[in-house]
Formats: sequence, C-alpha cells, structure tokens
Amino acid sequence: MTVNVTNTVGANNTIVLDSNSKIPAIDGSQVTALNASAFSTGTLAIARIDAGTSGANKILQLDGNAKIPAISGANLTNAPGPTVSTSDPAIDTNSTLGKKWVNKTSGEVYICTDATAGANVWTNVGAGSGNVKPYSYQGSSYGYSLGGTLPRTTDIHKYSFTSDGNATNVGDMFGGTSGAGCHLQAYGASSSLTHGYSHGGNSWPTTTVTGYWNNVIDKFPFAAADGFTSTDVGNLSNGVGYIGGFSSDGYGWSAGGWNGSTLNVIDRYSHSSDGNATDWADLTAATKEDSNGASASDYGYSSGGSPDTTKIERFAFASQSNGTDVGNLVVASRLYAGGNSSTTHGYHVGGASSGGGPSYNEIQKFAFASSGNSTDIGNLTTNFSWGSSSTSTTHGYSAGGDTLGGGNAQNVISKFPFASDTNATDVGDLTHANNYMGGGNQY
Repeated sequence: MTVNVTNTVGANNTIVLDSNSKIPAIDGSQVTALNASAFSTGTLAIARIDAGTSGANKILQLDGNAKIPAISGANLTNAPGPTVSTSDPAIDTNSTLGKKWVNKTSGEVYICTDATAGANVWTNVGAGSGNVKPYSYQGSSYGYSLGGTLPRTTDIHKYSFTSDGNATNVGDMFGGTSGAGCHLQAYGASSSLTHGYSHGGNSWPTTTVTGYWNNVIDKFPFAAADGFTSTDVGNLSNGVGYIGGFSSDGYGWSAGGWNGSTLNVIDRYSHSSDGNATDWADLTAATKEDSNGASASDYGYSSGGSPDTTKIERFAFASQSNGTDVGNLVVASRLYAGGNSSTTHGYHVGGASSGGGPSYNEIQKFAFASSGNSTDIGNLTTNFSWGSSSTSTTHGYSAGGDTLGGGNAQNVISKFPFASDTNATDVGDLTHANNYMGGGNQY
C-alpha cells in the first residue's frame, strides 16, 4: 500500500495538522476506545442519545410537551408527597399549606388549609368526615377550678398543664359573695378557644330565678390579666345545679341536673355570640342529677348520676336528637364524679354514693369509637367527689372536691395519663380547700 504524505484529507493519506496545529475535519466514525471525559465542549445530536422508557440504561427524555413521560417511580426516594401515618394530623403538626396527609388505618385524607403554627386546620377531602381544626376539648396550657361551697366563694383558680405546681387565684365569678357564682353546685362548665364558661348552680343567698337555683351563663377571657371578674352573658332554659358540662366546636352544653327534682334537659349555648341557651334535646330519663360530662369531637357523654345510675349515654352535637344509652359504668353508685376526655376516651373519675355517702377514687374509662361499658384503669391519689375536672392533651386533672362525700373539702390537684392505664399523681394544691366547683381547660 502506498502512503501519500499530503495535507489533503483522503484515502491512504497521512493526517497533517492544519495551520492552527489542529487535526483537520475528518470522519471519525470508526475510532474506538475514546475516553468520554476528554469531550468537554460541544453537543451531541439528540438522534445520537440512547433515550426512552422502554428498557434499562436509557437516558430520560422529556416528551413533546416538555413533560416527563410515563415511567415507574417505584425506586424514588425523598420525593415530595403525602405524609402517610396510622393516625390523623394534629393542630400542632405544623406542616406547610397544601400538605396532604393520609391516615392509612382509617383511609381518611386531609389537606392543610391553614398552616398557622400550633393552630393548623386540616380539611378532610376524602369520603369521610371530621376536619382537624384548632378547637379541641383538650387544653394545652392551663386548667381552671371555678367557685365552690366550702367556703362559699367566687374564686377562679388556674394551674399549669405544662409544669406541675400549685394553683393561683386569678379572678372571680361575677356577683361577689352573694352572686350567682359563689355557691356553685354546678360542675357545669365549657371552654372555647378564647374563653371559659360556667353555667347554672345556685346563688346563696340571692338568686336570678325563682327559688335558689340559677340559670346564669357567665364567661371569662383566658387572656385577661389576673384580677378579672367574669361576665353574665345569658341564661339556661332552667335554673339548675348539679349539672353536667360539655364543649363542642362553637358551643357549650349542659345536661341533666337538679332544681328540686331531677331534670333530663340538654341545653346548648353559643360560644361565638352572647345569648341564652336553647333547649336542644333530652337525655333518656330524668335520673341525671350529679352526672358528669365528657366531650368527644361529635358527641357529649353523660355518665353516672342519681339515683345511683351506672348509665353511660351520649347525645349528638350536630343533630337535634335525644340521648341514647351506650353502656354502663363497671363500678356502680357513682354520683358527684369528675369527668375528663382524651381524643379517644371519656373518663368517670371518683364519685360518691347517694345520700352523702363516702367518696371513691376509681378512674373509669370508656371508648368514644364504640358503645360499651367502662373499665376500671386506676386510682386517684385521694378519694374524690364534688370537685372540678379539667383536661389537657395528655392528662386528666382533678382539683379540690371532697374525701367523705360532702363533709371534708380538700385542695389537692392530681393528674393521670391518657397514654397508659395507671394511677394518678399529686401535682399541686389549690389556694384553699373547696368543693362543689366547676372546671375548664385553656387551649
């Protein structure tokens, strides 16, 4: 073979660098074993790229609409998507606006429609119901004990949910020592996001209704500086004491009670505007003097009461319908008991037998999700009746009350956990011993 030495590109010719010391333009289609790292500039024609989605080792190429074509994402990690959990989101999940949450146990799907820190709103966008909103019956900062009998007092006590310790006296029920709040005998109370409410009881020695029982609804702001006095904002449909209290989104509720005879009336009053209560419905029977109250997201639960009933019944917050019997307490004869509420269970705490009998210390709980009887899960630190109850997101609290069923007031504040079925612990004291109080929770 003859090799031609020339600067002309052609067959059998040697390669001669051009005047810029570069290889002239030639066909390199048969060149092999080139190191790709040597190519630092220039572009490859799309036709030369092995692209597609039909096989392994392909380069992903956008389609004609500049979108990723249909491919399997089975091995993707850290990709944006919904949170998948066995539980619902909470108001303090503190996610981002528009975040999606899937409860893989219930199938409920939520979108975060308000990302305010500590007050998220999660809207249920699935086929289910029950939005996750800032309001919940459970408080996150303080519990309250309202009024009382021994001594007759208008005191409003406040104690912390975030750290154990004694209560402080922060205000008064309206009316002074002869006003509607002094001799409460109510237990009836409710809580909105911004205010605490008390309803009913009796006024000693004066009253706002005929006789000795009052129908007053009064409220106080959680944000008020110490030294405030609550205000009268409306009336129940009856003057009544020994009454249960319940809270829902936007409303306070009372049920049952006594004003010379036992009542079965369920009243509802607004938290968003001041005014009188409406006679909403009835409990199953007029045997609910001294019953306690627990609040789920959609139902109020009344348990125990006089004469010595073990009945647990519930009434709907959303529909104007009477209560229904859903179970029984396992420890009978429990009047004047406390009531607490987790997000899943109601609690019937302590109580006494009729006729001013001795107090008891059992903690009983019953499930909101299914009708059924209570179970005895532990004990309070002392016998307890005629006291106040409040509820945090993690614990049930009892304050004051009586150890002997009417004759021995105490100042103890105790709490028990919702996460485990165990006994309560003593975490502080009220400023003085008292009984016949109402209670509330600050969000």
